[in-house]
Amino acid sequence: MGQSQSDACPRQRSREDLAHELATRFKDKCFTSLESYSLTDVFKSLAERQGSLRYVKEDTIARFLEIPDILGASPVLFQMISYLGAFPFLQDAPAVLELPQLIMVIVIMTERYKRVLARGSKDRTKLLYKSLAVYDRKASAANSSLAPISSDDVPGGSHSPDFAAHLPEEDELCEEEDGLVLTAYELLDITDAAKQDSAPGFHGSIIPTDNFRKLLMLLLLAAPLEAQESLSQYSERVAGVELEHLRATAECILAAFVDVETAPGITYRQFKTVIPTLFPNLFNSFNALFEHFLFSKNLDLSKHRKDSTSKEIDHVCNPAQPLLSDKGEILNDHRLSQISLFLPGSSLFRRVRLLYSGSNAGFSIGSFESKVFNWRAPTLLLVSGSILPDAPSGGQEKSFAETLPTKRFRNGTKTGRVTFGVFVREPWKHTHKECFGDSETVLFQLEPVHDVFSASTMNTDYVAFTKPPGNPPQLSFGAPHPKPRKSSRADAHNSLGAVSLLLNDSFEFGVFNHDYTSRGGAFRTSVSRRYDFQDRFEIDQLEVWGCGGDAEAKAQAERWVWEEREAEARRKINLGTGDVEADRALLEMAGLVGANRSGGSMV
Repeated sequence: MGQSQSDACPRQRSREDLAHELATRFKDKCFTSLESYSLTDVFKSLAERQGSLRYVKEDTIARFLEIPDILGASPVLFQMISYLGAFPFLQDAPAVLELPQLIMVIVIMTERYKRVLARGSKDRTKLLYKSLAVYDRKASAANSSLAPISSDDVPGGSHSPDFAAHLPEEDELCEEEDGLVLTAYELLDITDAAKQDSAPGFHGSIIPTDNFRKLLMLLLLAAPLEAQESLSQYSERVAGVELEHLRATAECILAAFVDVETAPGITYRQFKTVIPTLFPNLFNSFNALFEHFLFSKNLDLSKHRKDSTSKEIDHVCNPAQPLLSDKGEILNDHRLSQISLFLPGSSLFRRVRLLYSGSNAGFSIGSFESKVFNWRAPTLLLVSGSILPDAPSGGQEKSFAETLPTKRFRNGTKTGRVTFGVFVREPWKHTHKECFGDSETVLFQLEPVHDVFSASTMNTDYVAFTKPPGNPPQLSFGAPHPKPRKSSRADAHNSLGAVSLLLNDSFEFGVFNHDYTSRGGAFRTSVSRRYDFQDRFEIDQLEVWGCGGDAEAKAQAERWVWEEREAEARRKINLGTGDVEADRALLEMAGLVGANRSGGSMV
């Protein structure tokens, strides 16, 4: 009788029991047996002991992952970890990081949870937002004051210069259950009664801008990190002027979310709107970083076995292989990490080489063509310059302004520098009537605000490269192809696309146009800057980088040699001697060069 009553009323599992059960499933499904053993060994070497409790602390994790102190990112990262460690019972956060909680953190940070929970990156993005967010009533009120202005309230119908703005329904979105949490509940067969109280609401939550800035610097530093590569190998990137460049790059990224001068933090709506388009790879750095827990140095047979109880953390001093084989004035390690946030890092880190630099090869379409056109793989074009004043101050500025339609939009930035770029997958070529490029062409801005304008199918005016005499000289992206010349007189104005970048024929000036009201053309409008703007700038540097490995570089070198040989053959074909002195003597006798040259006839 007693046995039947026991079967009818099974013991209710505690949250601790359920968390251990989920951690066990993650460990069995997401890790190999060697990784599981390594994780246990690493945890034992790092854990503090308090009675029967074994756990890891913030400073221990920071030292193990080799987070540079100067970034100030360790407290922010530990806030994330202690929140994710409470999964799926997020209402219990922050969690004490015992081994089961550390397993939760690793599978979420490395995205291995997908082997158990059938949910995508959208659910992880929301979970990461909550791990970074804080509640601040004053900040919530400040963000509410940034509600977007209707286009009907703005003269000319242009949109308010707000970023991805806070909207009232955002708080409702934050109150919803996380998809990953619900899937975990289903996996564990947890009833509503077992859930007990729910996680605290996120009404008015924000990610403080200062916290996010510190995290961005860490993510940029770790972007090129490969499996088992030490973060300390990139220590030169957080020292001296390199640290300033890293901080400046993080500021450009932060500006894509909020105006740091007016907003105290990032809301969930801003976060979920900006991340998928502008930074789809933002948190990829966590994959390699947290996989360090799955490799025990005690299993590295190439080194002397250390005492397994030692908590000393070794630092690898050997520097990493340079990320760039060439030095550029625009592209540096930090900018390369910034670009990897929306383009695959596998095609960028240690895979790009400088093909053309305006300051070295000359700012002309001819030198551009000779350096770039033989590269048979994708390329990155980068152009930087200074914003021009509203009123042209010199003859060249006036001449450039006269080739453009009347400016109708405000500047995207008041003063200072701008940097734009284009990723072109197809090899470069001359265009005569139609542009080239495909749907993988990407137009982007790196400075002072990070932005990405992906290709659309509204039209295919991706890249135009024209030369006289058939067309006026032009290099443009997203602008209509110039019409062929029917006379020696050029068209009065260059046409600008809704979202376009145009450089003049001497590569002296450029213009970026963003007509948000038109909803885009060959490239989509910005998801974060929902207003019309146009930046006219004086170019100070132009670079083109080839994306590819040694095979592409070898093919380009062979093609250059072949073309040089063909050009030499054409130079000799009329005389056929190959003897420079004899050829010159013959030309002098003909009166074509030298003192015997005769003047031309007058008609």
